[in-house]
Amino acid sequence: MSSGQVTSWKWLRTGDTAFAAMLDAIERALSSVRLETYIYTNDEVGRRFRDALTCAARRGVDVRVLVDAIGSLGLAADFWLPLREAGGEARIFNPLALKRAAIRNHRKLLVCDGRLAIVGGFNISKDYEGDGVERGWRDLGLQIEGPLTFQLATSFDAMFGLADFRHKRMVRLWRPQPQLQIITQADEQLLLGGPGRGFNPIRRALYRDLAITRDAQIIQAYFLPTWRIRRSLARVVRQGGSVDLILAGKSDVVLSQLAGRSVYRRLLKSGVKIHEYEPQILHAKLLILDDVVYVGSANLDPRSLSINYELMLRVKNRRMAREARELFADALKQSRRVDLEAWKRTRSVWTRLKERWAYFVLVRVDPHVARWQWRSLPD
Repeated sequence: MSSGQVTSWKWLRTGDTAFAAMLDAIERALSSVRLETYIYTNDEVGRRFRDALTCAARRGVDVRVLVDAIGSLGLAADFWLPLREAGGEARIFNPLALKRAAIRNHRKLLVCDGRLAIVGGFNISKDYEGDGVERGWRDLGLQIEGPLTFQLATSFDAMFGLADFRHKRMVRLWRPQPQLQIITQADEQLLLGGPGRGFNPIRRALYRDLAITRDAQIIQAYFLPTWRIRRSLARVVRQGGSVDLILAGKSDVVLSQLAGRSVYRRLLKSGVKIHEYEPQILHAKLLILDDVVYVGSANLDPRSLSINYELMLRVKNRRMAREARELFADALKQSRRVDLEAWKRTRSVWTRLKERWAYFVLVRVDPHVARWQWRSLPD
């Protein structure tokens, strides 16, 4: 395990290592377990985690689980009965209701005993089992110990209390939300993003860092960045820097992939290098901007930057950045570079129309619906 200024960390490079680390942390927990995820499936992996959580509750550990209603739609109503009977708690975030369905909790987090935390892109599903090359989706996680673990636990508690999604209008519009914050510890920050008034903390930090970046390496599962981010990436290259992107060659969300590819041409013309990861579905979220590393649940797309509840760790640390670049280089070995001229030749009129339609849906329609639903929440 490497050491930073105030936090120690360990990269979880595959689903196999991430699940093993999470289950081990749950089994070793003495006082509390907080698990938060977007997707939780009733499969072999999901049942294994439920059994571990239930065992922890039986030995007196305070166990709390929060899953998103849409992301975990397949769970039966009685799935969490064994955990509840053992004394644990499980809540569904924003239970299904048409007028608020667009607002989702996309965060992924495990905190044990308030001292060890795991963040990243891994959901609790068999899809992520494997090494991301031969089998299983390619993803990334980070295990940390240090002051930010307490802040992560506190952020979980805030989301757990928000699970039924009942807001008071004046609170929602005028008071700072504990779910949307930038929490700083030395050279580390916890960025908590979500819907509502004001500037999204994740987007704010990214804009600030990209304005001075010279060397950017980015892995993104769902890539549909704002115009300002695209302009910032082009500026890095124009001023003599470099930008390398690893994006999804295979995706579980075709609409997102189509929309993302609609911005390839302009980025390639500006000198940004784009690579598509080919062996498996890509689900990782990693940004290395000079010596600053971002890792967590957020994608560079309208949902993560404006609509969903998300969390990202932002760490300024040369050693961590060096290790992150090694992770990037490893993923690059299984990626194919996109050539501008070849890209232009292969884009049929029908393909371009589909990409523009997907862009319109995800950049215009989806955020508009989410904003309307947020503003329409009852008192």
